[in-house]
Amino acid sequence: MSALTEHHQAMIELARAGRIEAFIALAQKLEPADLADILAHLDVEDRFRVVRAMPPRLSGEALVEMPEGSHPEATLAALAPAHAAEIVEELEDDDAADLLGELEPETQERILSEVEDRPDVESLLRYDEETAGGRMTTHLVTVRDGDTASQALESIRKQAEEVQDFYQVFVVDGNRRLVGTLPLKDLVTSASDRPVRAFMEPADIYVQPELDQEEVARIMSRYNLPSVPVVDPAGRLLGRVTFDDLVDVVEKETTEDLLQFGGVSADEELEAGWNVAVKSRLPWLYVNLLTAFMAGGVVYVFQGTVQRAVALAVWMPIIAGMGGNAGTQALAVTVRRLALGLIQPTLFTKVLGKEVLVGLINGLANGLVVAVVAVLLGEGPKLGVVVFLAMTGNLLVAGFAGAFIPILLERKGVDPAVASSIFVTTFTDVCGFLLLLGLAGWVLF
Repeated sequence: MSALTEHHQAMIELARAGRIEAFIALAQKLEPADLADILAHLDVEDRFRVVRAMPPRLSGEALVEMPEGSHPEATLAALAPAHAAEIVEELEDDDAADLLGELEPETQERILSEVEDRPDVESLLRYDEETAGGRMTTHLVTVRDGDTASQALESIRKQAEEVQDFYQVFVVDGNRRLVGTLPLKDLVTSASDRPVRAFMEPADIYVQPELDQEEVARIMSRYNLPSVPVVDPAGRLLGRVTFDDLVDVVEKETTEDLLQFGGVSADEELEAGWNVAVKSRLPWLYVNLLTAFMAGGVVYVFQGTVQRAVALAVWMPIIAGMGGNAGTQALAVTVRRLALGLIQPTLFTKVLGKEVLVGLINGLANGLVVAVVAVLLGEGPKLGVVVFLAMTGNLLVAGFAGAFIPILLERKGVDPAVASSIFVTTFTDVCGFLLLLGLAGWVLF
């Protein structure tokens, strides 16, 4: 939720004081997103009172803009079925499906039984909400491939009365199979008797309803599309996914990846309370604790070496920490490449080789610095050689782990943003301690 202005805060006070008519008068002048923020800051009873009193169109536009953590579907479910149905009917079918999709099946049915355009919304509810089918709207503009330019224009005029916004006109055949898209500029400049099929563009970019929403967003971004058609396996046009829906997808997926990259479950809502946060994060902290025991076990095995050269205790966290940082850098780049679909199976060796080379060069550069510092501190050239080799080796390992682990996890069907950081950090800690203490035992004693 965004920060509220003084004007918005004043509206909250109106709602809390029960001055609903004054609230509605001001609400009608607001953008839906701003009204949604105000509703999100109201408690459950005040929000219900306001939504019940507002015109259905205004209520619906605000509810669909509210963040998921505010549970707008609960407000809809609390209304009388006939009133909730009026709100649903004022929404675009994809927005209505998103809102109803959060409800229990019995509540859905109670509201849908009162909805006039039930089949349109119900058809979208069949799809997973995070797929192209779950994001699409069935409201679109089509023309037949056998139409002339004048017939197409007349058909578009009639359909535009029912479709709120459209950015593309799709061309279909007699079986509603998608055959092309119609450039509007060519349509309005063409002779009235010119056939549509003579100037339509081929429909070579489309998606199927089961495709993940993140992949749909990637396709639209790659080809700069305002909307993308959704077709069934037979090529029949089902609907379209528009760019405004994908803005929400990108934000949601980015937030999810950032949370998971930090070892936080994507199920933890940003507005969640402390108990939800603890439940979400504690399991990953236990995993981290287990891996920390592994690194501690290496130090325990070499405790005799540490006791004979106490100076090694100074260099252990430096080498392990630098390895962890370098591994995180390689990991962040690799996970982002995977998210964008830039790492094909044939590029695996190339990506891995690049990160290993980067790790080696960075390791040599940092290893030289720590070796010089060790000698200047009077630790002797032998210890300088040990820390140089340990730093170089650990950063090389970090580059390898940061690239290899997320790719391996993805191929095993595990989200690389969730678990990669834990394994990479463990890898660099264990290898850093092994290199430093093992080399020290070999070179110094």
